[in-house]
Amino acid sequence: MAQYKYPHFLNQLDHAAYDVSHAPGLICPDSGIYRCEGCGDEIASNKGNPFPPQNHHQHAPNQGAIRWKLIVFAQSKR
Repeated sequence: MAQYKYPHFLNQLDHAAYDVSHAPGLICPDSGIYRCEGCGDEIASNKGNPFPPQNHHQHAPNQGAIRWKLIVFAQSKR
């Protein structure tokens, strides 16, 4: 689970970007921290770069497919 020390650096926001699942290898739409829905593994991914490929980590059969979901959005000032 993602962790933080200083709550004043984070805001809670109800946005559709947090509800979308992304397959391995697809282009990341938003920079941030993503969590695998099957196993709970977390990664940092940058906008415009591909998500890790299917062989990045393995799942047990009961964990289903690897699907990345945004949990912390990294806002850029650019």
